[in-house]
Amino acid sequence: MLDSLISHDPKVLNEKKPDEIIATGVVESLKNFLRKCIIAVLSYGPMPKHIAFIMDGNRRYAKSRSIKQGTGHSVGFSALMASLIYCYEMGVKYITVYAFSIDNFKRDPSEVQTLMELMEEKINELLENKNVINKVNCKINFWGNLDMLPEPVRLAAHKLMASTAENTGLVFSVCMPYNSTSEIANAVTELCKERRGTMQGQQHAGGCNGRAANGGARSDISVADLDRHMYTAGCPDPDIVIRTSGETRLSNFLLWQTTFSHLQSPDPLWPEFSWRHLVWAILQYQRAYPYIEQNKALVKKQL
Repeated sequence: MLDSLISHDPKVLNEKKPDEIIATGVVESLKNFLRKCIIAVLSYGPMPKHIAFIMDGNRRYAKSRSIKQGTGHSVGFSALMASLIYCYEMGVKYITVYAFSIDNFKRDPSEVQTLMELMEEKINELLENKNVINKVNCKINFWGNLDMLPEPVRLAAHKLMASTAENTGLVFSVCMPYNSTSEIANAVTELCKERRGTMQGQQHAGGCNGRAANGGARSDISVADLDRHMYTAGCPDPDIVIRTSGETRLSNFLLWQTTFSHLQSPDPLWPEFSWRHLVWAILQYQRAYPYIEQNKALVKKQL
């Protein structure tokens, strides 16, 4: 199903015999029917609104199969597109992925260059072939310090965001280059700029009246103030955070937003992550849901 959404190669279709095409169609129809049945059963329980992925294991996938550098990330991109479609079918509204950490710039320069070229290629692929985007009516965000990206990647990212800005379906946010401490520091900086602008405006108004403005500009900073300046402003906190490859670290990802997130670390490497792993992740979340909600209620009482 995913291959037909990403690319359409008539040669492949022509090579198949009519009976093979019919058999393939029957199998795909059966798979789709079973997937809808499973989704219907899952929907009887609490469903997540927001799932965040730490896509770990692309390099290990390539190394374990002795394939060239960057191929693991290409296969990982296909896994990501499939996960987007599956999440959309399940009614998940927000998907966030950790695509490239600021710390990744410390890797071997040739590897970083390969990853940047791959990012540019895949962004342009989405711009040129919008099958997946149109299917899920996807709005795409890029969160992070985009000024750190090479100009071709940065321009492609801005172009993709602009082209999907009016879409109202699934909200897909790509964190690159990103880390949570940088996001928090940026939010503080933006809030300070806002406060300075407010104070200067009040002083100007006071000067026009022949007196200094008093009050009005608050000196305290609340959680809500910082929330407004996070990259994730307007987006609910993740219900589930999935880090593939069995790793249990958040690695400086959405530290501000994951207080009540259900953290999961399935063993498959990211390119191996599939439909069944996503179903299992939601089942685990549903099992933990009463405990998560109990903790949320307890914190609200303490506040």
